[in-house]
Amino acid sequence: MNASNLKLIHAGTLLADAGRRPEPKQSVLIEGERIKAVSPGFVDPPEGASLIDLRDSFVLPGMIDCHVHLMAQFGPRYRLETVEDSDPKTALKAAQHAERTLRAGFTTVRDVGAIGNPEVIFALRDAIAERRVAGPRVLCVGAVISPTGGHAQTYGYRHDVCACVQSPSGICDGADECRRAVRRQVSQGADAIKFVATGGVLSDISTGLDQQFVTEEIRTIIETAHMLGRRVAAHAHGTAGINAALEAGVDSIEHGSFMDRRSIELFLEKGAFHAPTVIAGMTALAMAEKAGMSAAQVGKARQVGDAIKKALAMSHRAGVNIAFGTDMGVGPHGENAREFAYMTEAGMSPLEAIRAATVTAARLLDRSDLVGTIAPGKSADVIAVAADPLADVTALERVSFVMSRGDVHRNDGIAPK
Repeated sequence: MNASNLKLIHAGTLLADAGRRPEPKQSVLIEGERIKAVSPGFVDPPEGASLIDLRDSFVLPGMIDCHVHLMAQFGPRYRLETVEDSDPKTALKAAQHAERTLRAGFTTVRDVGAIGNPEVIFALRDAIAERRVAGPRVLCVGAVISPTGGHAQTYGYRHDVCACVQSPSGICDGADECRRAVRRQVSQGADAIKFVATGGVLSDISTGLDQQFVTEEIRTIIETAHMLGRRVAAHAHGTAGINAALEAGVDSIEHGSFMDRRSIELFLEKGAFHAPTVIAGMTALAMAEKAGMSAAQVGKARQVGDAIKKALAMSHRAGVNIAFGTDMGVGPHGENAREFAYMTEAGMSPLEAIRAATVTAARLLDRSDLVGTIAPGKSADVIAVAADPLADVTALERVSFVMSRGDVHRNDGIAPK
């Protein structure tokens, strides 16, 4: 055992698994990137190991956000930045967003759609994995799969400008093109696949919020991705698109704003996950009341608004698998934990909301063997807050300690001894 590679955390309260009760006075031994042992009491550190004193803190696994867009940040200058920023500048901004996300306690994220050149997000994912830049573990979908004229494309400029700043690799029409588009993302390094089952709020085009791909195309996308061992996420607001995706076997519905009883039946029958992203709906609604959004965007934002929170309440009451997702890139990166308050407003308990951002999110991402709990053999992804988030879930908005893969990226309290 290499003592210089060892760290010991003394945790005042430890929520090692959000499926169980927290335990007082626990010790977590870290060796390199992995958790080696979890022990009751404050055990003495091995000789030469560093001690991290979190005896006054509430300690839990690094959180997981299943729906972010690290390359984007919607705001007053977003339309100009889309055409002004080079790929290198976009990459540097994305790296900044990633570091903010990590410092907020999110040690794993799924980036569900490159805005522009997908090579940027793949490069950022790899640079973080190689410890060249600081950020959470990133899973990528590459380019979003979309029909011509569908959501997730660039609109509002001259057609040649739109074509210049967006990637064509995910645009497809007809089953054969859809199959090829999925295979293209996988060949380029995609960890998962995302397609637009319906229209979306921030695409600057008046095509509504319901189904965009025909059912045969949806089935082909999902079938092809599953054949290649990739999970599939469906951006879906409208009822018809939600249900078509669920019937075809999609793994997760992102947003799910206008789900109905049939949607709930399908969620439960298929074992699919709901990533609600309530904060995105509320952020877009707030933006709709200010300058900077087009008429097409404003109309859709007002439609979604509170509906997205009501959809979460509906799916939670029914016992659907809820996976934490924020759609950050719409809202400010680093403020991901604000979603927890919306989740509790929709009827989830703080523990259920934390479970959605740890255990359940890890299941959706097929990473339960690596993340989501603090246990021997798992990645040493550990965070801490000063107050009990089970009493006040907004405590998670004030993370004071972040460890990712055994490296300390934030420690606002006592430094390692």
